Amino acid sequence: MEGADKPETSTAVEENKQQVEMTDATAVDKDNMQGIVHTTSPPEEIKIKVHGMTCENCTGSIEANLAKVKGVDKVFVSLPKEMAAIHFYPEEVSPLELREAIDDMGYEAELQGRDTCLGREEDVRHTRMEAEATELECLLSDIDELVSSKQDEGTSEDTKGASDPTSIEMVRFSSRNGTKEEQASLRVTGQTKYQALSSRSVEEKCVLRVTGMTCASCVATIEKTLLKHRGISAALVALMAQKAEVTYDPDVVTPEEIREMIDDMGFDAEVLEEKNQGGIETLKLTISGMHCASCVKNIESLVMRIKGVTHASVALATCRGEFKYKSDDAGPRAIIKAIEEAGFECKLATDESHASTALQQLKTVKKWRGSFLVSLIFGLPVMATMIFFMIKENHKYNIILLPGLSLENLIYFVLSSIVQFVGGRYFYVQAYRALRHKTANMDVLIVMATLIAYLYSVVVVAWAMIKKDEGSPVTFFETPPMLLMFINLGRWLESIAKMKTSDALSKLMSLQPSEANLVTVGEDMEVTSERSISVELVERGDILKVVPGGKIPVDGKVIDGLSAADESLITGESMPVYKKPGSIMIGGSINQTGTILMEATHVGADTTLAQIVKLVEDAQTSKAPIQQIADKIAGVFVPGILVLSTLTLAIWIAIGMTHPELIPTYVSTPFAANHTMELTIEFSFQVAISVLAIACPCALGLATPTAVMVGTGMGARSGILIKGGEPLELARRLKTIIFDKTGTITYGVPRVMRTKVLVPTTEISEEEFLAIVGTAEASSEHPLGAAVTRHAKEMLESEVVGKCSNFSAEPGYGLQCTVTKINAMLNAGMNEQNAKISSDVIIAPTEVTDPEEITKEEDSSIYEVLIGNREWMKKNNLEVTDEADHTMAQYEALGQTAVLVAINGVVAGMITIADAVKEEAKLAVKVLKDMGLDVVLLTGDNKKTADAIAKQVGITKVFAQVLPRNKVEKVEELQQLGHKVAMVGDGVNDSPALVKADVGIAIGTGTDVAMEAGDIVLIKNNLLDVATAIDLSKRTVRRIHINFFFAIIYNALGIPIAAGVLSPVGIFLRPWMASAAMAMSSVSVVLSSLFLKFYKKPTYTAKKVEERDNMLESV
Repeated sequence: MEGADKPETSTAVEENKQQVEMTDATAVDKDNMQGIVHTTSPPEEIKIKVHGMTCENCTGSIEANLAKVKGVDKVFVSLPKEMAAIHFYPEEVSPLELREAIDDMGYEAELQGRDTCLGREEDVRHTRMEAEATELECLLSDIDELVSSKQDEGTSEDTKGASDPTSIEMVRFSSRNGTKEEQASLRVTGQTKYQALSSRSVEEKCVLRVTGMTCASCVATIEKTLLKHRGISAALVALMAQKAEVTYDPDVVTPEEIREMIDDMGFDAEVLEEKNQGGIETLKLTISGMHCASCVKNIESLVMRIKGVTHASVALATCRGEFKYKSDDAGPRAIIKAIEEAGFECKLATDESHASTALQQLKTVKKWRGSFLVSLIFGLPVMATMIFFMIKENHKYNIILLPGLSLENLIYFVLSSIVQFVGGRYFYVQAYRALRHKTANMDVLIVMATLIAYLYSVVVVAWAMIKKDEGSPVTFFETPPMLLMFINLGRWLESIAKMKTSDALSKLMSLQPSEANLVTVGEDMEVTSERSISVELVERGDILKVVPGGKIPVDGKVIDGLSAADESLITGESMPVYKKPGSIMIGGSINQTGTILMEATHVGADTTLAQIVKLVEDAQTSKAPIQQIADKIAGVFVPGILVLSTLTLAIWIAIGMTHPELIPTYVSTPFAANHTMELTIEFSFQVAISVLAIACPCALGLATPTAVMVGTGMGARSGILIKGGEPLELARRLKTIIFDKTGTITYGVPRVMRTKVLVPTTEISEEEFLAIVGTAEASSEHPLGAAVTRHAKEMLESEVVGKCSNFSAEPGYGLQCTVTKINAMLNAGMNEQNAKISSDVIIAPTEVTDPEEITKEEDSSIYEVLIGNREWMKKNNLEVTDEADHTMAQYEALGQTAVLVAINGVVAGMITIADAVKEEAKLAVKVLKDMGLDVVLLTGDNKKTADAIAKQVGITKVFAQVLPRNKVEKVEELQQLGHKVAMVGDGVNDSPALVKADVGIAIGTGTDVAMEAGDIVLIKNNLLDVATAIDLSKRTVRRIHINFFFAIIYNALGIPIAAGVLSPVGIFLRPWMASAAMAMSSVSVVLSSLFLKFYKKPTYTAKKVEERDNMLESV
């Protein structure tokens, strides 16, 4: 980028620069005589201390960028030593320039042992600066003359303002005191100053996708380097979202140039969006009142009609909508107005709106429950009355109260009216709103079927009473109560199911602490004032104080103090991460040991936790293809049934007028016995209403919910919680199972795996060794220390420990203390301790050569104890033998943590600790593979540990050191291959991947957020239940398909029969018969679903799996 930024210079200045360069004899004609220079002067080596590197990506970035610097021969960067060794040609590049090059990458560089060579370079640099200053003087003089001439000619006020002598003097002053990069920038300013005199730029923003970042150091590198470039006033990089938002001056720099700057840093960048006037804006709304796919389709269609709206996506399950629009053509109010006029309620989606959404869903459940109870209370008597008069066909039971009005019709009228206008009132409201906007949904179909049947019945009875007929006509009063009763039941069940799927985001956001301690500090980092503020008021750059046990309020970096933090929120690992000044802190993680002061770097929506929330929310809002297909079907279903019913009415009226003999005469009544036209109209309305009644999708609506209810009930009894029909349907089609490691494949709690005594038992017994380390670690807050103490107590069957004094711990190394009075711990379980020790953990004594004497007295034994890693031993001048080092390396290769124990100046033993693999993990992997599934391990842990765990359980495909954002990307990669993917996890960091996967399977002992984000929850924390869930899915989906078969056959046969196709052979349906058929279809679906009650959970044992494999091999 330096070459791109250098302006062309005048000939005079070039000559001056050439003369300056000639002062260094080795720098003559560098471009043409490079080979000669390199031959006569071999490359030199310099070492530069580099601070701020955190990973191998940092070292690779530094090496790649330094290799591009002219004059650099070789670069070697060591992460552990924080050192860069550079071979360079001093004729072409100076150590100072190399140091500045590293600084420009966002790291802190410090020259090592090269002070003597800097004087000459500084002389050359100052000489060059003088030449450049001469050039600037010439350019500024030209500007003065041009501005003066323009003023004389009567230029604008803007031009006069631009010629302020003060500003020119400021430039002259800067030209003599700036750095080399600043000089180059000033040359550009000088040459283009006049051209921009009459313009004033307005800052704009651009958003870029940045890939290749692996840690917070990468973020700091990009932000720091961008801010050094002229024209860039702000840069904010989000690691989780892999995006950068840059505020820039469009007159100085363009988004494409910013992209090139990031590329030059070693990252891949792509311009996503330029935020200026007229850009694309996004609006997120919470929408209530939706209950079916037709509602979703109607809202999306209405909003898309608004000029300027480019995208509309509504999620029925989460009651949310996302809309994109051009700010020049549309606005939020227009979109909200269109949705509200369609009959729905909506408001801006905020963090607080999640609570109101839950409250609204609860109100919806109560609403449909009330409607169902009204329909049930008054609908059952209607059914009882209908059955009674069907059985008692003798006319003596058909009591005529008034001419044309029978007791039967009067009972029907009273009960049906209550159900029609009380139990069905919500359908009327929604249907009216839909029709007002020229759309049709299920509510329209329901209202038309019930209202036509009701009004027709009222009209024919009133007409019979007016004519004072002797009998009472046949009516369809029984149709509305029966229809509304079943439909209200379905809506009630649906609203309950939907309410259970909306808690994940609110629980995720509850991890964010509500308050932060804002402090001011003096020069020596002493706190001078402190106050508590809302975390929403925290600004970038604020100094915050976090006490032990407190949550980190926002993302930031430590500026003072030492501590350890539980970052399982992000990494999924329970091991604490040690923090020192300069360390990155993650908002929502827990500070464990010491008080720290931190500087806020990312606040509000830019924090890591907020990014995870956004990932979960976006994944929930996105639509599966099958849902889009369902929306299209819903858009044509209702109009199709209405058209079919109308055609049925018209066709039968035409048939009755042309061929009245085809109208079944035995359905006539005294009311229409002698009137062919009245008979035709009666029969035509009968079949038309029957079509509407029988086409109500009760069976289709109950096919999935009833099977899901029974299936999930059986799953709960088996320790599996399945959330709805979609995961049940998808689980049977899975091709790949992704397992998280910590807490999923493993227990998630560190356990002692091995204890090895490295001195003869005559010096220290195995029991004493356990008592000493158990007592020492009892004062430690480290999870590994707690595991050692817990193990020692279990092995020695003791609830007490000895006395620990002079305890101190050094983060990253280990602890030291004095242990006394261990006899109480040794005597607690003396009778059975030997058996206990040998049965649980391998303790292998190893002879060593001439160990130093370990002091041991009966009553007052004193042990000076050191426990920690190799460096801790070396730091305390203790030798780690090759044998001990080799043994540690063997256990570390298995993914275990090995620590050494020194007692009284002798390395006396070793303890290995690991997160143990679950007992059933290997069998579960074997069972899943036998089911034809690919099994993958995906973890944020290091590759060595991940490979070791995978090898133990039989997994061959491993992705290690994966951040939550990358976990989602890995899931997407597998999905793009056409695989249906299940993610099995337990932590908050797994929740985005759980949501993004086709089926998210959460461990019941994991976090509440993971369980809410998962589609399936394993309550008993047994990995074999993953296979059981898939088996249950297959059984349930098979039952759902049977239910749909019944429903489709019922509609396919029922609608033509209801339309009177078989009436010539004497087979036709009255409306009440159509309602009864609809009820029977629903009953058949429910009974079919109840067969799932006979489901039995499969039993998996290693022996059974082996026998099955042998049987398959023999076949």
